[in-house]
Amino acid sequence: MPLRAPMACALRAVSLAAAASLALPAQAQAQAQAQGAGKVYVSSEKDNKIYVFDTQGERTGAIDVCKRPRDMSFSGDGQQILVICGDSNAMGLVDVATGKLAGTVPLGDSPEMFDLSPDGKTAYVSIEDENVVAAYDIGTKKAVFEVKTGGEPEGVLVTPDGKTAYVTSEVANVVHVIDLGTKKVAKNIKVGKRPRRFVLSPDGAELWVTNELDATVSVVDTRTHTEKQKIKFEVKGMRQADITPVGMTISPDGKSIWVGLGKANHVARIDMATKAVKSQILVGKRAWGMGFAPDGKTLYVANGLSDDMTLVDAASGKAIKTVPAGRVPHSILVK
Repeated sequence: MPLRAPMACALRAVSLAAAASLALPAQAQAQAQAQGAGKVYVSSEKDNKIYVFDTQGERTGAIDVCKRPRDMSFSGDGQQILVICGDSNAMGLVDVATGKLAGTVPLGDSPEMFDLSPDGKTAYVSIEDENVVAAYDIGTKKAVFEVKTGGEPEGVLVTPDGKTAYVTSEVANVVHVIDLGTKKVAKNIKVGKRPRRFVLSPDGAELWVTNELDATVSVVDTRTHTEKQKIKFEVKGMRQADITPVGMTISPDGKSIWVGLGKANHVARIDMATKAVKSQILVGKRAWGMGFAPDGKTLYVANGLSDDMTLVDAASGKAIKTVPAGRVPHSILVK
């Protein structure tokens, strides 16, 4: 969620853009890419807006959307931003070219996170108050089916082959493995306390899961669907109860996982191969949502309780600057 979660936004956007490139003519593809290129989008839960920044952190615009915008992704063709609006029970459809809300898809009660099918036509959304993950046809704006989950589902990640969806249950402390063919839970994987978001390794062999209430990340073997390792976080001067990992993303080169440590006000970089925590960077208050610049040089971090966004130089592991990002920034999308 992710790796956005959901598949992590950066990985999800890259994979969807790659799929879209096969379907779009070269001229249309170039136009779609240019419309959103070099921009950072930040959803603000309390302002009901998506703020637009350039890659240097200068705000260039704001898009009015539905109420309590949270998780975001680019559409399969890159021409829209899809945004979950928790208090509108809807998915907003934002036209990238005009920077305006073009429509909405009705959802269930209190939607949280989502991921898209490989063809970009179906959204799989966690519906917190109904304890289901629901599939919606984006074109027709209709619900297709739903699958019952444990209490408070959140993170959603669809595998690249479109056959499986992983969904976290914050209450049950499990990851549901959902067979999208049979539309049933095939297995439950026990992980840590209050699992939240996902990242999938580039080779698809590992599913990483943040566990908010025990300061860990679980590494799941996707072949056996069992937890094979837990990575524990410690932050100097912080109580364990204040280390609350939620947001997570993978570097564009696939070599490191970056984890927002929530109330510990840091992000951690983990070497994917060795599973070692290599560095921790002080950012703003309640660091959750994150996104990478496509070149991997800059990490953008949404700090939900200090109402700002921190730009981190990935190579040096140092914060460059922090800029205002609206009230309660949630997710970040970069193109």
